[in-house]
Amino acid sequence: MFRSIFLLACIATTAIAAIAQTGNSIKFIVKNNDTKQPIAEATVTLKDSDITASTKADGVAGLSGFPDGTQTFVISSLGYASTEVTVTFPLTGTNERTVFLELSNEVGEVTIESTRTGRDIEAEPTRVEAIDEEEIEEKINMRPANVSMILHESTGIQVQQTSATSNSQSVRIQGLDGRYTQILKDGFPAYGGFSGSLSLLEIPPLDLKQVEIIKGPSATFYGEGAIAGVVNFISKTPEDKPVTSLVFNQTSALGTDVSAFNSRKFSRFGYTLLGSFNFQREYDVDEDEFSELPRARSFALNPRFFFEIDDKTRLTIGNSFSTQRRTGGDMLAIRNRPNAEHTYFERNNSTRNVTTFNFERELSAGSRLTAKQSLAFFDREIATPSYRFGGRQFNSYTDVTYFRPVADHGLVFGFTAKFDRFREDVPLASALARNETNTTVGGYVQDTFDINNKLSLEAGFRLDAAKDYGVFALPRVSLLYRFTQNLTSRVGFGLGYKTPTIFTEDAETLLFRNVLPIDTGLKAERSRGGTFDINYRNTIGEDFSYSFNQMFFYTEITDPLFMDVVGKGTFRFANAESPVISRGFETNARFAYNIAKLFLGYTFTDAKAGYLPGDRRLTLLPRSRLNSTLVFEEHDNFKAGVEAYYTSRQTLSDRTSTPTFWEVGLFGEKTLGKISIFFNAENIGDVKQSNYSPVVIPPHTDPTFAEVYTHLEGRTFNGGIKVRL
Repeated sequence: MFRSIFLLACIATTAIAAIAQTGNSIKFIVKNNDTKQPIAEATVTLKDSDITASTKADGVAGLSGFPDGTQTFVISSLGYASTEVTVTFPLTGTNERTVFLELSNEVGEVTIESTRTGRDIEAEPTRVEAIDEEEIEEKINMRPANVSMILHESTGIQVQQTSATSNSQSVRIQGLDGRYTQILKDGFPAYGGFSGSLSLLEIPPLDLKQVEIIKGPSATFYGEGAIAGVVNFISKTPEDKPVTSLVFNQTSALGTDVSAFNSRKFSRFGYTLLGSFNFQREYDVDEDEFSELPRARSFALNPRFFFEIDDKTRLTIGNSFSTQRRTGGDMLAIRNRPNAEHTYFERNNSTRNVTTFNFERELSAGSRLTAKQSLAFFDREIATPSYRFGGRQFNSYTDVTYFRPVADHGLVFGFTAKFDRFREDVPLASALARNETNTTVGGYVQDTFDINNKLSLEAGFRLDAAKDYGVFALPRVSLLYRFTQNLTSRVGFGLGYKTPTIFTEDAETLLFRNVLPIDTGLKAERSRGGTFDINYRNTIGEDFSYSFNQMFFYTEITDPLFMDVVGKGTFRFANAESPVISRGFETNARFAYNIAKLFLGYTFTDAKAGYLPGDRRLTLLPRSRLNSTLVFEEHDNFKAGVEAYYTSRQTLSDRTSTPTFWEVGLFGEKTLGKISIFFNAENIGDVKQSNYSPVVIPPHTDPTFAEVYTHLEGRTFNGGIKVRL
């Protein structure tokens, strides 16, 4: 009996000891080293074992069930460099360890800022496209003066020229007018209204680290106007090492560009500084005595200052100043040598100043408070020999956001106040000025929820009150489903709205001449729409990788605003009874093998408006567009490639169709230490609108201009030098 009891006691003691040997536990808090924000869905694994866990929305993962002794844990996440942490058990202090992961440039993944959760792009339920710094650098070689080239060559985005003489432009996503897309810089919407057609021309690209594009309804994030989508230009922040970049560029179209960027970080202070100067001489390639590119001078100065008040508090203050002087038209008039036959000019002068404040405070349990404030001033004058339109626009934007991770949830609560005022410069004897004032306040809530390892949900609701137009309830939901590690799918749906304004592409084309003010009886445009996509990515061996993305979209706008003719040559805005419907799909494929990369993109857009005659298709919109790029690159040595683009027929206002056309370009860059020499040949087939039909319609002294549906300047070359210090 005693022997049996003793044997049982030994067995129990041994079992207890074994349990103790495998009963250790540890908790890891995984954060982004740059933003100090939690990383969701990072993987923590005990090395050489099957013990693993994934972090939740708060960046926390717990592991248990390993013996005493020295153990090594591997922490990894898509888009970040993996790291190892060695811990000796049993622990003598806290069982929490905080780990900071560095973004991996080799993987090429990025952290998304536009959705306010700071998630990796692969873990974000909302479909976001990101153009990284490497691709931005490539587009800087093609057009250092502004960001239009960055968007022009993106699938599903059309950069539409709105003036044949001043080269003003707008962005169209999914075929919809530019007023339905919000242009942001570091999350601040200061580029709409009267300044919308010049926004792309006033953002220098040299200080950009990333461009984020959300296609489809995004009103829950950014309120009014985010119907077709959002484009957010993200600026660089100071690095540990000082950075200086210089770009010198010359074009065959008589353009000269000089840009400089400098950044530096001290212990608790840092700054970035961008300066840019661009000069374009008047350029008449088809010798019709009218400029295809205007005489233009632009200057931009963008300083930003970064303060780390303490380990958890950061303040960023920035100021963006830019000025442009653009004059197109008759070549002799531009050169100040007019005569009785050569008098026509179109002058576009503008000045913009945007001051921004961004305050961030880390709170307990991974929470953070963010407060944003911007004050934007814009002054613009449009003038011809017989007409002038000008005014001043003031914009104030306030956004306060509270983010709190709770287990599998990432909760965002926010408040927004937006004030936008335009005052027209008019003579005392003039008719009623076309002044506009828009005031909007709103609140929003958003929950990003990891339901399980395969399914994530992002649901939000915004309530906006717009002065004179009522209250708008704006729900939005996105789902991410992971079939496998390589195959994922996203679906999103939401509502949106846009208050009436005279600042549309149609009015811009008329230079706002004889356009009546907005009638007080007009209704706000309302929208509903969504996207669905499937994404697959994989590798074959170590050198070959590929990915495919198929996306479908649908947007319906009720009470759409359109410009109607009243009387002789007078225009007013009205709400149409039938909706605008845009639907279609995008197909993207990427292949990479060793030093070669191939990108293929195709967009099909079927967009119609019930108020249009005939087939009701929206004007200046190709149904099919193909873009492709083949690049050969050896890092820090050389880069070379070819691009080809196809554009199908477009419908003009008189319901006739344009020709189809191809564009082909070549580019190359050679790096020699800290200096790079680049060259770019754009549109080498010399496709230009004057090849098909006249752009300038007589009389010479008071011309009208055809709608712009392709290049006016034809074939161009440019080249220059980049210096990195």
